[in-house]
This record gives sequence, structure tokens and C-alpha cells, in this order.
Amino acid sequence: MPQGKPAGVRCIQLGDDARCRIFGQPERPAVCAELMPSVEMCGPDTAHAMHYLARLEQLTQPG
Repeated sequence: MPQGKPAGVRCIQLGDDARCRIFGQPERPAVCAELMPSVEMCGPDTAHAMHYLARLEQLTQPG
């Protein structure tokens, strides 16, 4: 996404299986490459992880 990904918008690089299509590729955004998963982030299931990421987006969106 040339201008970045707005909060709440699904990344265009996510496949139907919720995996990054450009994982490990040089065009992958630095913010994605630097985001390290943790137990707190991933939790017990996908729903927890998605809620965590949505909250992270909300907390870090530009003013």
C-alpha cells in the first residue's frame, strides 16, 4: 500500500489464509518485518490476535 495502511483496513498482502504474501521479500514494509509476535499478541487464538492488532493500530494511528 504505497501510502501506508489505514487502521482498520485489511492489508492487501494478506491471503485468504491470513498469511502474508510477501513474507521474507524485500518489498515487505519495515514495520511488518520489525513486528515481533509474542504470547501477549498472539494469545490463544486468531480472534485474540486480531483484537490485539486492531487495538495496536488504534493506539498508534496519527493524531
